[in-house]
Order: sequence, then structure tokens, then C-alpha cells
Amino acid sequence: MTTTDETQTARPAGRPRSARAEKAIIEATLDLIGENVGIAELSIEAIAARAGVGKTTIYRRWSNKEDLLVDALATLKAPLPPLQGGSVREDLVTYVEVFHRDACDARKRCVMNIAMNEAERHPRLVERIRQATIEPRRAAITALLRRGMTGGELRADLDPSIAMATLIGTMMWYVRSEGAAEASRELAERVVDQLLVGLGSAGVVTPAS
Repeated sequence: MTTTDETQTARPAGRPRSARAEKAIIEATLDLIGENVGIAELSIEAIAARAGVGKTTIYRRWSNKEDLLVDALATLKAPLPPLQGGSVREDLVTYVEVFHRDACDARKRCVMNIAMNEAERHPRLVERIRQATIEPRRAAITALLRRGMTGGELRADLDPSIAMATLIGTMMWYVRSEGAAEASRELAERVVDQLLVGLGSAGVVTPAS
């Protein structure tokens, strides 16, 4: 049986992109980084072998290792959850829960590890990774802290950058010293309430722990 032009399904020009292949490549990249393979040691050959694809399959999608790495790491940092619009304390607890989950995940920890440890050797690449994965979260947290400063829930003279580093650093320290554990709201509340003793406005009373 022959088909006519009217019954044939049109196919897009060029080789179709494989979502399965792209997922395998991203996963292979994250696996290798999660195994503490450094940026310098990470290679397209190793990624292709781990993903079970040819190098040309990777190069059809990404022009170089750096582009692939930025895209792969960006998949690890989902947008922060929408805030409920209640108190700054409640919203901080929500964010700290996210920080804890990320700190307990070996793959997600590698984003911060790269940002802290590879900046000197790979400054332009690390800056791209920061912009894609870290800066959107920094902006959201800064906006929340400024909301607290303006509304009187936090000290008016608060330094948002230092406050943010205190929150994130506390969770990273906790996970590394106490070991990874399932994130819980109870732990997030304890961390936030303890830090609000120093961050909070003099007129704000935090709940008793």
C-alpha cells in the first residue's frame, strides 16, 4: 500500500532530539560530580561512557563541557517554594527546610562545593554556575530578609548577606557534624528561632523552643 503526501506525517528537519539521551547525559554528569570528580578531571569521554552514548550525541546538544555542566547543575536547584505571606519567621523556616534537604543530598551539595572550591581555578565557569543556581535563591532570601527589616520583624540594621550566610552555614555545619538526616520542620524551627535571637528586632518575641 502506498501513501500520499496528504496521509504522510510530516517530520521535522534534522535528527530528532532524544529526551532519554539528554536525561542520561545530565544524570551521568551529576553522578560524576557527586563522586567528587573535579571540574578539571571531568571529561566528555567519561560522561559519554557513563551515559551510554557517543561523544557526538553530547556535542549535538552542548558545544563544550562547561555548557553541559552549567545546565546539569541548574537542574539540581529547583525554585524556592512560594511563601505563604505570613510572618518572616514562618517563611524562613520554609527556606531552611529546603537548605537542609539540599545539604543532605550529595549531588546538591556539589553546587556549593564547586562554588567555594573551584572559583580560583575556573572563575568564569564558577560565575556562570553561581548565576544559574545560587543567585536566584540569594535574591529571594534577600527580599524576604528586607521585608522583615522593613516590617519590624528583623533588626533594621541587619546585614542581609551575613544573615543569609548564617542561615545557610548553620545547616551545612549541622549536616556535616551531625550527619545527614531527613529534613524536618521541627529542626528548621529550632535553627530559625535560635538565630532570630540575634537577627530579630528587640520588640519581636520568638516562640519558645
